[in-house]
Amino acid sequence: MASTRDWFETVEEARHRAQKRLPRSVYLALVAGTEKGLTAGDNVAAFDEITWRPHVADLPAKRETATTVMGQDVSMPVLVSPTGVQAVHPDGEVAVARAAAAEDVAMGLSSFASKPVEEVGAACSKLFFQMYWVGPRETILARAERARAAGARGLIMTLDWSFASRRDWGSPPIPEKIDLRNAVKFAPEVLRRPRWLATYLRSGGIPELSVPNLALAGEEPPNFFGAYGQWMGTPLPTWDDVAWLREQWGGPFMLKGITRPDDARRAVDAGVTAISVSTHGGNNLDSTPGAIRSLPGVVDAVGDQVEVLMDGGVRRGGDVVKAMALGARAVMIGRAYLWGMAAGGERGVQNVLSILRQGIDEALLGLGKDSVHDLDRSDVVLPPGFTRS
Repeated sequence: MASTRDWFETVEEARHRAQKRLPRSVYLALVAGTEKGLTAGDNVAAFDEITWRPHVADLPAKRETATTVMGQDVSMPVLVSPTGVQAVHPDGEVAVARAAAAEDVAMGLSSFASKPVEEVGAACSKLFFQMYWVGPRETILARAERARAAGARGLIMTLDWSFASRRDWGSPPIPEKIDLRNAVKFAPEVLRRPRWLATYLRSGGIPELSVPNLALAGEEPPNFFGAYGQWMGTPLPTWDDVAWLREQWGGPFMLKGITRPDDARRAVDAGVTAISVSTHGGNNLDSTPGAIRSLPGVVDAVGDQVEVLMDGGVRRGGDVVKAMALGARAVMIGRAYLWGMAAGGERGVQNVLSILRQGIDEALLGLGKDSVHDLDRSDVVLPPGFTRS
């Protein structure tokens, strides 16, 4: 089906539309990796090295895409990954939550989100709250309990971050707040994108740069840089901290950022429900292999002791199926849905999810599989030296 003004047929087209619609600084924040961008690029390029072994007859008339992730029934093995400060659209994470609910998938909400967990939880019942290790234990636990009260069904503890922000092409400038001085400074690039500006003006506001989910009851939400500074000043978490938070939470618990088999085994020992093989979208330690390359080694290390997800570089439904053939229970998407939101708000996010759903179904048909649960490594061909472990 050809694209129209209100509908796009690939995630790449959503990216092009986002680039045309967003101010340059906002767009660069969505595509950037760290340093040379090797990991960000490999997250995507590695999928192209995986090829299919399709069948041509006796193909299933219907294919099943539904599964469960961390106790939640979802219509397909795709979760919305937590991403912070979504200044691409005034509805932010609430629009994402509505789209996720409409497509019956689960959503991860970032600690650095622009919308309060209470608003997002009201829009999507299948919600996982993402935690960074920011502040003392009692504060971290209080944030988790706030998320639980707002309807969060599980926690995602994200560890794949080394505070690297240097980029060979230049990091996009991010103001501490939108005041008169910064409004003048950013006016030239904003005025070149009148549709983005008009969307915010119609909403009655300007992008918020605060992070409400890092505040406790009665506190003013810190701005992004204040929260980032607190995060950088917090002693780095240990495996004992992981086990403590998992125990205190007492429910479904994902550890995000695993790339090594030995770390995967340590996560199992800490009692987690799930792990996500992830490179933080290439925004961690550059030269880390693309996440899909690390996935088979992690799966082999933990077997069926925990659910294994993968996060990084997913642009097509076929990518989802490739990850599942290599042992993932599901994948998480980040940039893909942000581009969709930039291109069309809530409808654009739903558009991206629909593209992935259709691509999953097409791949299952070509492989002759009745269900996503029937996939295995015999369905794909990996070139020599593809995996990293």
